Formats: sequence, structure tokens, C-alpha cells
Amino acid sequence: MTKNTPPVIIQGGMGAAVSDWRLAQAVSVTGQLGVVSGTALDVVLARRLQLGDPGGHMRRALAAFPIPGVAKRILDRYFIDGGKTADGRFKTQPMVTTKSSSRTEELLVASNFVEVFLAKEGHSNPVGINFLEKIQVPTLPSLYGSMLAGVDYVLMGAGIPRAIPGILDRLSEGFDVEMKVDVKGSTPDGDPYVRFSPKQFAKDLAGRLPRPDFLAIVSSHVLAKMLATKASGEVNGFVVELPVAGGHNAPPRAKGQFNEKGEPIYGERDVPDLEAIASLGKPYWIAGGYAEPERISEALAGGAAGVQVGTAFAFCNESGFVREIKDEVIADSRKSDLEIYTDAVASPTGFPFKVIELEDTLTNPRVYEKRERICDLGYLRHAYEREDTSIGWRCPAEPVDDYVRKGGDIEDTVGRKCLCNSLMANVDLPQIKRNGEIEPMLITSGDDATGVARFAPEGTFEYSAADVIHYLLDGVTIPSS
Repeated sequence: MTKNTPPVIIQGGMGAAVSDWRLAQAVSVTGQLGVVSGTALDVVLARRLQLGDPGGHMRRALAAFPIPGVAKRILDRYFIDGGKTADGRFKTQPMVTTKSSSRTEELLVASNFVEVFLAKEGHSNPVGINFLEKIQVPTLPSLYGSMLAGVDYVLMGAGIPRAIPGILDRLSEGFDVEMKVDVKGSTPDGDPYVRFSPKQFAKDLAGRLPRPDFLAIVSSHVLAKMLATKASGEVNGFVVELPVAGGHNAPPRAKGQFNEKGEPIYGERDVPDLEAIASLGKPYWIAGGYAEPERISEALAGGAAGVQVGTAFAFCNESGFVREIKDEVIADSRKSDLEIYTDAVASPTGFPFKVIELEDTLTNPRVYEKRERICDLGYLRHAYEREDTSIGWRCPAEPVDDYVRKGGDIEDTVGRKCLCNSLMANVDLPQIKRNGEIEPMLITSGDDATGVARFAPEGTFEYSAADVIHYLLDGVTIPSS
């Protein structure tokens, strides 16, 4: 696979460090597109270093970081030789804002560099990185860090990433960039922008970088057409996501309709018009429910370049999920005893969020009620303009009194869950709270989780990313380019 011969399979960029460098590397070496998740990589790097960096991978990647002094400052701040104690809390770093410090910016750039560098290590095939448009403030330094490592594809969904293609153009030329942030109550006197300067960050080392292809994750032909014609630069293709895909889903067109379980109802209006998307002349991949050879053949025959598959990879050996979660999900899948729930209110973003109902996670009301609400990572906070035109931050999953005091509606807090902390727990990086409790998990996955046992030999709970690729492409005729 090269950028001139698009992959048939794009591995989904799942969760924070579920699609980590190991998984992306394992997929890319097979000739398909491995994708790292770009979510919260600054926290991921800092916590891996505080665990002692087993295997030395973080330090090896940091040693290759091209801007002098940055790696040393990060190591001095976070690395603990031998790792922190089992009951020791992770050191926290300041939450990212529109006016973040140079220290915060360095960690964002370096952490994205590290993840992509490691995913690309040892082979010459393309690697991608996935971002959420809803998490806007860290985006610019994160993009730059991934580009310093030579990322080949940038994928972005959970919003309308209209500004990103032009930002990639400017970063590739070494020019300063800015991006408007969604700020509730913004007035002409405010400054709702984040900015990043490659020249200021890299000093005299700033220069041209290869511009990665940009793939927009969409759920409708209307959004695809808008991005193809009105984005700030070229959109190189689309991932067309169906409602059965994991993680955040686009809200259904029909508002306020729920089934007996409280899940939002998707109908015919939510089925994307693939012919209309194909007519835009860009390659596209279908995501959600296509992890079978016959479905892939169907997608190719219909004109798609291929498919994006996430859930099948989520529980393979190389993914970042903790081993006990993989074992439990595969075992329950084998017994046909796995429940997937599209939670309309769990995510602070307001997007429906698909979760697996497991006893010891936040899907259990007992675990949810027991957890003390706290917002100490802050990636899904909402920006709002204060009376003095400065920008404030609030999250529907933070303590209710704090949210209301900041002008939020108390109804927004009902049922909200702290995805930031739970996603860290999912990948064995949970914070230990001051009262000694460990942050609980919340496992997100697509509907296909009910069938992941098909990838693991009978009597086992393990399978590899290569096993998934072999299964998916068995008997599939790939069109010649």
C-alpha cells in the first residue's frame, strides 16, 4: 500500500490509546492502513513515563524528536525510573486552553510525534491519525506533532472539520495557523481562536513538511458535499460512518425519538446516500457493519475504495484495552451474552455514544452513582464567553454545582459520564483519586462487538490484528488500481 494505492481496510481510530501505536503498526505492516487515536496523547505519554516506560519505547521515540531540549524537559518532568508506586497518583498537567503554556504545547506536539513515530517504526507503509473535531483546543499542536513524525493520513469526525484541510496546507509550509473554537455566547469583542506557530515552536528548524491526506468522517452526503466544495483546502476522501459504528455517532435526523431502552432511533433519513458521495469524485470507505468478506466485496463492487473497521481490532492482542476487558467481551460474545447500548446522554459532547454494558463499568448505575464527579482532564469541556469577554470552561460531567455556577443548565448534567477519565482507565492508565478509589472504566464499541468471538479460536480469548486482516480479506477480489 502507498498513498497512490488507497487501502482496502482502514483500522478505526478508537478511543484514547485503544488504537495505540502497537495496533496501528501491526495493521500497517500487513499493507492496510493502521491509525492511531490522537485523543489525549499528552496524558497518555505523561502517564506511560510515570509508569517507568516499560520497554523504553517512549524514551526511544523522544530521542528522535527533532526539536532540541523538548524531550529532556518532558522526561525531567514526568519520567519515574522503575515507575510510580501502585497506590501513587499520576501527576496532573494543566488542562489545555486557548492560551496554553509552552509546557503544555510541548507535551502535545511531542506526544503526537511519539505515537506516530512508533507506529511507523520498522516499515515503510502509511500510517494515519484520528482526531475528534469536538476536541478543538489541542488540535493545532497535535497535528504539527504528527506531521513532524511523517503521518500520512489525518482522519477527523465528530463535528464539521471544515478548517482542517487548509490548516494542514499551512502547517506543511511552516506557516502560522489559527482555528476558531466553538464558544457559546461569543461576541465580537471576544477572541474565540487557538493559534500555533511552527516557526516559534521549532525556532530555526521550522521548514516544510509533507502534507498528509485528509479523510473526513461523515454520516451524510450533505456534509460530504459541503466539505468537498467549501472546506478550506482539499478533502482527499471520506469515511462514511453508519449508526452501528462504535464510539460517538452522529445524532439521528429525527430528534427526540427513543426506543424502549432509551436509545435514539435511527431511520431511513439517517442512511447515507452512497451514490451521491461517489459522485463527488473522492475515494470513500464505509464504516460500521462491514467486517465480513462479503460486505467488503459488496462495498468494493458499489464503488467504495474499501471499509473502515474498528470493533474487530478493538479486542485483538495489539489493542490498548486492558486484557481482562478483552477476555470478558470475547467470552460474552461467544455466549451471545453481550449487550451494546447507544447512550444518548453519556458523552459531554451531546453526541450519542455507544457502550458495552459491563458490571464493573460506568454503565452499571451503582458504579456511576458511587463515582465522585470531577473534571481534571477536560478534553470534552465546552467553552463559553464570560461577561468580561474572557473564555471560561464547563463540562456537563463535572460537579453539578460547578456547572450551574458557570451558567450551565442543570438538565445537561443528567446521566453525563466522565469519558476522559474512563477512557484512560480502559487502557490501564487510571487515575487514583485522593480518596484512594480508582477511576472506573466505560467501554465503547460498535454493534459488531457481539460477534468478535469469531476471530478467536475456540477455547481461547486471543487473536491478532493480522488474524483480523486475513479473515476480512479472505476471498475478496481487490480491484487493480
